[in-house]
Amino acid sequence: MKTLKLRIKDKHATQLNELGWAVNFVWNYVNDLSFKHLQRTGKFFSAYDIATYVKGSGEFLNLHSQTLQAVTETHAKSRKQFKKAKLNWRTNNPKAKRKSLSWIPFKKTAIKYLGVKKSGNKSLKSTIQFSLSKGKKLTIDVWDSYNLALYTINTCELVQDSRGHWYACVVVEEHPKTACGANQVGIDLGCKDAATASNGEVLTTKLTHKYAPKLGIAQRAKNKKRVKAIHAKIKNTRTDLIHKFTTKLVKDNNAIIVGKLQSKSFTSSKLAKSVYDAGWFEIKRQLTYKCENAGCHYAEVNESYTTQTCSCCGSRQNSPKGRTDLGIREWICECGVTHDRDINAAKNILALGLERLAVGITVL
Repeated sequence: MKTLKLRIKDKHATQLNELGWAVNFVWNYVNDLSFKHLQRTGKFFSAYDIATYVKGSGEFLNLHSQTLQAVTETHAKSRKQFKKAKLNWRTNNPKAKRKSLSWIPFKKTAIKYLGVKKSGNKSLKSTIQFSLSKGKKLTIDVWDSYNLALYTINTCELVQDSRGHWYACVVVEEHPKTACGANQVGIDLGCKDAATASNGEVLTTKLTHKYAPKLGIAQRAKNKKRVKAIHAKIKNTRTDLIHKFTTKLVKDNNAIIVGKLQSKSFTSSKLAKSVYDAGWFEIKRQLTYKCENAGCHYAEVNESYTTQTCSCCGSRQNSPKGRTDLGIREWICECGVTHDRDINAAKNILALGLERLAVGITVL
């Protein structure tokens, strides 16, 4: 299982906004009803109990019965997760202090994939149909960069971002299971390059400095719409680069070892901006679920002294040490081998991961 995020064409925004309002109405009703029941009886409503109170309302709200069930299930799950008697109120009012981004859930029985066709020289356009109340249908076009024809759709949620754009978050199952390669790789996370692999592949995600001049102009002009657009551009570009990098690693390797690095230890230093721009959490998050889906081994190891230790002889005599030597990117060990700082660290991380893996294998 994995989730694909596809951009919906803007021509559907008006209809989706109306359905988003209906979903928020159901959420608020369920939220209030559940809280009053708790006050009266001292017990929480389950998703099954709430379903009886919203049954039949889809006819008036133009929502499918499965969508109503998905809203009640999400409410019950969120209330339990955050341990709250009452969750936040959802509103679509643009003048509200805290506007809620719209969200419309659909289950498998209410989704039908109609097909894909080429749009322009490179892009694909897919059409998805969703069932509403009384046999009504919602048909949307999405920019399909993944080619949905290769997958089996399980569930789908239509979500809105802060700029008012809509996306289809589709949970899918792959038809052909992606097989891992027969190699192992170590990953060193850093600030100059977000990630460096032991095989020499490098991921660079430093985008904030690139867009800083445009962002500064928009902020001084107090153009909030432009500021949001630039921040979205930075985030989407970074995520796309990380997706390409992690997907290639998972396809080419059967074991991926990453240095266990906590970004919190750097956020109070001068490196905070570079750390946030690197996206370490997103890299590890993507590798975790992609390795799980592909059957690859994923592990995190303590990366202490991996930069200072020679990956050939194990010596630490001539290596750069501490944050004062961060500018030294290459060094020569006493054994005569020239090391790239990050690649050497990635090789040591891989060795540590393979040692741990070997210890865990029982002798037959």
